[in-house]
Amino acid sequence: MTTERIYVGSYTSQPGGGQGIGFGPPAGIGLVATTTDPSFLVRSADGRFLYVTNETESGSVSAFAIQPDGGLEPLNEQPTGGDHPCHLDIDPSGRFLLSANYTSGSVAVHPIGADGSLGEATQVLQREGTGPNQERQEGPHAHQIAFDPSGAYTLDVDLGSDSVYVSTLTEDGRLEEADRLRIHPGAGPRHLVFHPSAGAAYVINELDSTLTVCSYTDGKLQIVQTASTRPADSPGDNFPAELLISADGRHLYGSNRGDNTVAVFAIAGDGLSVELVQTIDSGGDWPRHLAFSNDGTRLYAANERSDTIATFTIAAGDGTLTPDGDPVTWPKPVCILPV
Repeated sequence: MTTERIYVGSYTSQPGGGQGIGFGPPAGIGLVATTTDPSFLVRSADGRFLYVTNETESGSVSAFAIQPDGGLEPLNEQPTGGDHPCHLDIDPSGRFLLSANYTSGSVAVHPIGADGSLGEATQVLQREGTGPNQERQEGPHAHQIAFDPSGAYTLDVDLGSDSVYVSTLTEDGRLEEADRLRIHPGAGPRHLVFHPSAGAAYVINELDSTLTVCSYTDGKLQIVQTASTRPADSPGDNFPAELLISADGRHLYGSNRGDNTVAVFAIAGDGLSVELVQTIDSGGDWPRHLAFSNDGTRLYAANERSDTIATFTIAAGDGTLTPDGDPVTWPKPVCILPV
């Protein structure tokens, strides 16, 4: 088990939930900040500030100053103008924080001050559309906001309308749509990652357990392959969640909630096709989030329903996973951020 320190986001409003953000080595995590439903965490590029989604009905984002010992000093909180924000990212210039409001299907943009605090939203962009899954796609459901490797384009992934929107971010903090990728109906796209060197991107789909492989050039996504995140004829319902790509672009890692596994994919040299090479027990129930250790040799899995965080070693050659000690306990863990 690693001694690397991590921040842990969690659901505090669920039965058995904790009080906020955890911090410490996995075997010794303690409460570091009290805040409501901190479901996703990002750190500023200079390591001075931490930003958090408060995934509540009237959602908000919170800013904290990171102390030398890892402690968190609250700076402020701003409403996102939507319901249940579940993901956020910082633009490459460090001037804006963007968040995805899941239930209301909108994307919010907040300016970041010199002291790390957040200003009022410069935009709350409401998406539209539905999908064939009447229970889960009755309207738009923004699930991720991310920037492409160049920083020129912003992508928000909408589970409700089976869409990935590509936009540019203006100097005054507004998104202007540049393109839109439509995933196959009923896929429920959730999270996206880019290949570090090839012109490719990968989207994990929550509603039909698939992975969409795309070519990517200058803000344009084009689908080239669709693969399953689970072995053929796997029984029962399954809902993929997180997606990671190794720093060398050779392997993808996806979490399967239901199967309770981590799926490992080998990526072709050109980045444009993948092969499922391993599924391994996630070390608990309902693996919502995955994260790499800072040196890229280990992987963390946050198992929400079993209150466990599991650690795996990553094989240097084929990228496959091996459990690294017993999982540790933390209430309703849903985001891991190594520091």
